[in-house]
Amino acid sequence: MSSEKKRVGFAEKFPHVLVLLFVIIILAALSTYIVTPGSYERVIVEGREVIDPGSYQVVERTPVGIFGILKAIPEGLNEVGFIIFFIFIVGGSFGIISKTGAVDAGIASLTRLLEGREKIIIPAIMGVFALGGSTLGMAEETLVFIPAMVPLAIALGFDSITGVAVVLIGAGAGFAGAFMNPFTIGIAQGIAELPIFSGMGFRIGVWFVITGIAVAFVYRYAAKIKENPELSPMYEEDRQRNLSVDISEFEKLEKHHKNVLAVVIIGFLMLIWGVTQYGWYITEISALFLGIGIAAGLIGKLGVNGTAESFVEGAKDLTMAAIIVGVARAILVVLNDGNIIDTILFSVSNAIEGLPSYFSALGMYFFQSLLNIIVPSGSGQAALTMPIMSPLSDLVGVSRQTAVLAYQLGDGFTNIWSPTSGYFMAGLGLAGVGWEKWAKWFMPLLLIWFAAGGVLVTIAHLIQYGPF
Repeated sequence: MSSEKKRVGFAEKFPHVLVLLFVIIILAALSTYIVTPGSYERVIVEGREVIDPGSYQVVERTPVGIFGILKAIPEGLNEVGFIIFFIFIVGGSFGIISKTGAVDAGIASLTRLLEGREKIIIPAIMGVFALGGSTLGMAEETLVFIPAMVPLAIALGFDSITGVAVVLIGAGAGFAGAFMNPFTIGIAQGIAELPIFSGMGFRIGVWFVITGIAVAFVYRYAAKIKENPELSPMYEEDRQRNLSVDISEFEKLEKHHKNVLAVVIIGFLMLIWGVTQYGWYITEISALFLGIGIAAGLIGKLGVNGTAESFVEGAKDLTMAAIIVGVARAILVVLNDGNIIDTILFSVSNAIEGLPSYFSALGMYFFQSLLNIIVPSGSGQAALTMPIMSPLSDLVGVSRQTAVLAYQLGDGFTNIWSPTSGYFMAGLGLAGVGWEKWAKWFMPLLLIWFAAGGVLVTIAHLIQYGPF
């Protein structure tokens, strides 16, 4: 059986993420019949709601039945409606930008410019993808570049693993070490009641660390293959490929592409200015992205109707992410209706009471890393975990900003290793690289990333990474 068939078989056997979430909702409802219900008092401190750690008390049991399970889903969708529409607006705007071809043409132009300069092509292109992952949340969007990068890498004396790694690891490093990804940081900070994109200075440092490790790993490997191609796990497969790449066929960077990219850059500068100087939140950020999208569509020669159609297409592509956010919220609805969410917080905080608080921060990071294998959606994982992690961080002496960082890193690293990550598996399929070979090759980088993430989370805790 081929590796491709094995991957397809695995995907068919593994439950859909919505199925997994519904099972968790049912388990949460069953637990309302078993777990002792309890409640903390909430108090307002500096304008935000926090738990009074000494106020926990047992309350009346209110178990959740079958109809309560079904009601929890629309209630969850309603509770996070502002986040769902944020996802649709930002996704629609990115759909417009993508339709103009400006991002594709920009990366293709850079590839053409660096043709034959093997020593700098890897860090340069990985850096661009890392910026895309950090600011635009690039994931599925990277797939279009793999069919071009793999033959280019082979033509330059590298191998197919290098070609797919430049794209997937570049964007993956940026996604994990993001400093202003609206689909992960924006949603997680919104749920944690943090100012959107606050703490950016530290996260920029995180981005450099994670991206630097990735570039060094891929560059070192590529140099080794350049010197001795037989060391490649894909040596025999690559020899049998009849691949060629004509850089001249790549889309050229036209004037309107440059103008679109200029609009995007100016928009992100306005975003930084707005959130740092005026405390912009989800509504203002959504409005800005909407403006960026409209301007990009008109400047990018899509026309009025083309801009509207591209917006709808981009929003449609993120329908699954939006639904996952709402369904994940239903779990919290059930736990709240059954009065056991505070009991969970009380039990966990008691279990780790007396331990150094940095162990709690590392525990959050470890938990998020494991959960990402089951819930590979970044926005879905934020909706599922941050309502619990935020108050838990208050109880155990970890800043909410550190809890968001633990989520961000835990969510990011396994996206390009776990076979439950759909876009990643599609990328390997486009490159003709088997998951088994990739997983073995990628494991050292994954372990280095995990270790670096643990250090970064610990540093964040020690400096009381905030504002709170």
